[in-house]
Amino acid sequence: MGSLDRKVTFEDVIAKASEYLKNPKNIALIKDAYEVANEKHFGQFRKSKDPYIQHPLEVAYMLAELRASPATIAAGLLHDILEDTDVDRGDLENRFGKDVVSIVDGVTKISKLKYMTVEKALAKTHQKILLAMAKDIRVILVKLLDRVHNMRTLEFQPEDKQRKIARETLDLYAPLAHRLGMYRIKAELEDTAYKYLEPIEYERINSLITEQKMVREEDIQKMKDKITEILVENGFKSFEIRGRIKNIFSVNKKMREKNLDFDQIYDLMALRILVPMIEDCYHALGIVHGEWNPLPRRFKDYIATPKPNLYQSLHTTIVGYSGKIYEIQIRTYEMDSIAEYGIAAHWAYKEDNKGYSPEKEQEEVAAKLKWYRDLLTYAEIGESEDNDPLEQIREDIFSANVYVFTPKGDVLDFPTGATPLDFAYRVHTEVGNHTVGAIINGRIVPLTYKLKTGDVVEIKTSKSFNGPTEAWIKIVKTTHARHKITSILNKQKREALIEKGRDDFDKVVKTENIAIPKLEDKLVAKTFEKYAINNLDDFFFAIGKGSLSARGAANRLAGTSEKIDDEALLKYYSETEQKRIKHRASNDYGIIVDGLNKAQIKLGNCCHPVFGDNIIGYVSKGYGIVVHRLECHNIKNTDKDRYIEVIWDNESEKKNFDSQITISSFDRRNIVAEIINIINSINNVSITTISSAKNKAGDLLTKVRLSVNNLDTLNNTITNLQKISDIYTIERTIK
Repeated sequence: MGSLDRKVTFEDVIAKASEYLKNPKNIALIKDAYEVANEKHFGQFRKSKDPYIQHPLEVAYMLAELRASPATIAAGLLHDILEDTDVDRGDLENRFGKDVVSIVDGVTKISKLKYMTVEKALAKTHQKILLAMAKDIRVILVKLLDRVHNMRTLEFQPEDKQRKIARETLDLYAPLAHRLGMYRIKAELEDTAYKYLEPIEYERINSLITEQKMVREEDIQKMKDKITEILVENGFKSFEIRGRIKNIFSVNKKMREKNLDFDQIYDLMALRILVPMIEDCYHALGIVHGEWNPLPRRFKDYIATPKPNLYQSLHTTIVGYSGKIYEIQIRTYEMDSIAEYGIAAHWAYKEDNKGYSPEKEQEEVAAKLKWYRDLLTYAEIGESEDNDPLEQIREDIFSANVYVFTPKGDVLDFPTGATPLDFAYRVHTEVGNHTVGAIINGRIVPLTYKLKTGDVVEIKTSKSFNGPTEAWIKIVKTTHARHKITSILNKQKREALIEKGRDDFDKVVKTENIAIPKLEDKLVAKTFEKYAINNLDDFFFAIGKGSLSARGAANRLAGTSEKIDDEALLKYYSETEQKRIKHRASNDYGIIVDGLNKAQIKLGNCCHPVFGDNIIGYVSKGYGIVVHRLECHNIKNTDKDRYIEVIWDNESEKKNFDSQITISSFDRRNIVAEIINIINSINNVSITTISSAKNKAGDLLTKVRLSVNNLDTLNNTITNLQKISDIYTIERTIK
């Protein structure tokens, strides 16, 4: 798409809009928006020396070309007014209404997002843009066209800014246009950005395309004439044949990815046959194949299985005149409009549509684009602490370029590198959990197989299989699958620990003949309230993972007490408080030892206890009392007579403690920088040392020594780090 060869005037905008807007109120809204924009931008100029109003005029004209609603065109004229002028949002809303201003406000918010790099900031930028889209897809349409005109005038920017804007366009806006099916916008954004990022290569490929076009013009005309002749002979009365040249960036991308020479790009120039009906497409295909031999495996039916961005067409490659190869595309006129303008072709504004509303427009888009429908759903759900609901959608929109089939013929799309396990979890969580094998195109493949476009994927399941393994986390590509696997593994671990805790508790009760009341949720919740135990599962889980002593818990329930031992960490609240009142720690760590006012205390270097941990003291030879976390394996097999009860003083929380965590992750660029940024953003925690190294499996192990004030801060740090993509596990280090 494009504006006029000359600079667009307001009269051009009105003329284009008047082609489909006949209601005077709609035209009046656009005129009013222009008057305000022209007044408020008066005296402002762009780098091109043009009056600033020229930019919103160009955007508005392109919106009118797409037959956008009057409110959208008005928003296009006003889209920079909140950011670049002194106009108040409330005043603007009073004049133009909430619908127009909500679009303007959305575009303004996206414009204020600071773009840095793909690795660091682009993911969050994607998220904010997607949320804006979920609220109103017209915001994205205006922003895309805003970017189109900015790219057309990029020559007036300084070189460093040219490259920055071009990179942002190529990384963000061109893929978004592609996902919305807007081929013309996508192609223009790609080529213009590529021109500034790789000017020499751009000119080289542009020259080759121009030469190829000149050389092949005669051959193309011969093919066009012959196809016209045979279509007429076979009863076709209404059709059109056009030529299509592949855009420069796409040619370069195909050459690089497939290691091809320019002469090996068969679809550089294509003939496109446009017909009225779908059945005409298949009829025309049969005629073309009857006249010329098609190349094997080069036929694609995107009519029966449309791309996720709604693209539909038949593609075939044939051997034509003099053995030369031609790509032929066959589609209906409507399909061609959608291929060029994407979703905009679906919801062109119809003035006589009495049921029109922005909400209905959103629903129509959602009904046609599955990934957009999913986005709306996720936007309603929101983001939780354990899961970024937009992660899968980000992958779908910005990374998806592998399209595979279910056995029933449905199409699913995945990011490059996805495996059958990603496919299984996309189908259903239970399918993923019980996957035992995969069959691709009728052939058994390993679960590590990388899916390819066109694969027919069948998943083999078994009800007797007990779910995923730790190894699966490294096999899957999508965060959606990784989250599902992690959740079930955590659940399995909890269930195993609950069972272990139940066995340990029953064994102690039986062997030591401890008389306890009937175990019920209410009893354990009341008895162990301090430990956030609310039911029997929590009770046995705490025993199973070592946070609660089976013997100590049984004695507490029986109303008896015992001397602390190697498992014990039951501390009676009243007794603990009495000790805290009676004693104040005289050591640097804020640890109270009952009966000792000046105990020599040292924190174990093996497990690094912090305030809030359940702790035990061990009387060592030459070091005084060494304090360990109760789960520290270094004290399990030591002399129990050397154990001594220790507790934290309330004043301990004012101190800082060393702790160490080990992070296992995929070895990708900038992941350590992300870890550092997350930690630095959290209060009361700082990094003492950090180091990274690869293990034998090729994963990255990052060890971080932290200074924290308490256990809650440490746990909060770990929770936030777990949100970083490609991190598998985070564990507190015990040497």
